[in-house]
Parts: sequence; C-alpha cells; structure tokens
Amino acid sequence: RVPGTPAAPDFTIPDLDGKDVRFSDHKGKVVLVNFWATWCPPCRAEMPELLQAARDYPDLALLAVNVAEAPAAVSEFAAQFRMDVPVVIDPQGTISDRYNVSGLPTSVFLDENGVIMDVRPGAIDRGVIDAVLGR
Repeated sequence: RVPGTPAAPDFTIPDLDGKDVRFSDHKGKVVLVNFWATWCPPCRAEMPELLQAARDYPDLALLAVNVAEAPAAVSEFAAQFRMDVPVVIDPQGTISDRYNVSGLPTSVFLDENGVIMDVRPGAIDRGVIDAVLGR
C-alpha cells in the first residue's frame, strides 16, 4: 500500500441468500462497491452497465450494496435486473457511513490491495468504468 492512501473499510454482511459477503474475500481483484436504492432513477439507469462491465472484466468484482431497504424490494429489483453479482443490504446505513457516502448512487473503486482508487458520486457509465480501470 502506498503511504497516505486510504484502505477501504472491510465489512461482512449477508447477501440476499443469507451467505456472508466479505470485502476482503475479493483481494487480488479490482472491486467496484456500488451503493444504490431501488427508488433511485439514476441507480436503475446505471445498473445494466455495471453488470455488463462485471461480466466483461473477469478481474473486476462488483458488490451491489443496497442502502436501507426492505429485502422484498431489493430481491424484486435484483430479479428484474438479473443481478448475477453479490447483492447485500446495508440495513442501518453502517457501511455507507463508513465509506462516507452522501448520495445515491455512489461507486467506490478499490484496487487489488483494497486501497480506494476512486470515488464517483452519481450515476456512472461504461466510459467511466473503462477510464478508472485503465482500459
């Protein structure tokens, strides 16, 4: 780790199937932690591009962190968008607080060592993802 660069807060939280998801399980990959909500139009707009990028880049792990919504609404959204990535719910906003998220959506890019590379508030598209990943 480069001195002065922030390490991302680690977290363990169950996904929609009850399986624990840990950020640290993805060491060695670039991780895109996306904070979102079902009621958020920009979140809905960006999700297909995020999911496609995760499919196109095998060295990218996408973690979809829903902020404080009911499991039924999150499950419905995940089914609608055919989300094939870990989907977790941050029920009290604890994780989003630890990542200093002030609005939705927010995307946090972490390098292979768990160091925050970039934080993008607002909706992002494939061009942003490609630029951050240097592709």
